[in-house]
Amino acid sequence: MATYNQLIHRYRDLFMKKSLSPEVVKAFVFELCNEYGINLYLDLDEEADEKVLQKFNDGIGRLLNDEPLNYVLGYTYFYGYKMIVNEKVLIPRPETEELTALILSQYDEYCAGRDVDLCDVGTGSGAIAIALKKEEDHLRVYASDISEEALSVAKENALLNDCKISFYQGSMLEPYIGHGIKVDILVSDPPYIKQNEEVERSVYDYEPHVALFGGDDGLRFYREIFENAYRIMKEQGMLFFEIGYDQKENLTRLAERFFPGSMIRVFKDINGKDRMLMIKLK
Repeated sequence: MATYNQLIHRYRDLFMKKSLSPEVVKAFVFELCNEYGINLYLDLDEEADEKVLQKFNDGIGRLLNDEPLNYVLGYTYFYGYKMIVNEKVLIPRPETEELTALILSQYDEYCAGRDVDLCDVGTGSGAIAIALKKEEDHLRVYASDISEEALSVAKENALLNDCKISFYQGSMLEPYIGHGIKVDILVSDPPYIKQNEEVERSVYDYEPHVALFGGDDGLRFYREIFENAYRIMKEQGMLFFEIGYDQKENLTRLAERFFPGSMIRVFKDINGKDRMLMIKLK
């Protein structure tokens, strides 16, 4: 039977031949060992545990076919919280964690210590909504998605993280308008990839297209939210969005048209790219 070290090196070489990231193999083995309380770095030269080996053999073919690691594992971590993920929801990205951190910092600046209503539009796995609620209990959190399957995953994640969130099914702001819900903070990571833009095969083949593509210019869902935001936002509320790295100018102009006189700011991510839009209503 192979050791963990032999297993990693054997398949790293195979991944390199297929122009896939060889580090995925090590990450996969690490996560499988972690599930069974095995310290990979102490046991690197030990024979692989049969349970780990079975899961490894079940998943390695999927990884070689470019399926994302987190789908193969069935989970990811977001803001330190474990989240179930599958092909019905996007895998949360690191820049979305930065959006979450921005919202928390702005809450501290403008709303600290008081109860605030917040909605997460297009919640997907529920990662943003759950992380925000776990980090700040003064938030009353609502979350919605057009996909019932995505909402099922989000509800599982809320249960997994012992998190109280009100979930609604529907497109964009429709559930909140329909239920007469008013919020102080709106957050959304909407689909913003241009319809004809090329994306990595692992993303295009496996992640849900309804959560990826935002029309010809990538701005379709921002427009829809901007047009209807007045129907659910309280006075002096705040809106936060993840945006495409090249959408700053177009979205700023769009926001200025719908929210004249409001404070509109774009924040850069850790890589220096424009990735977060904040609108503080006049």
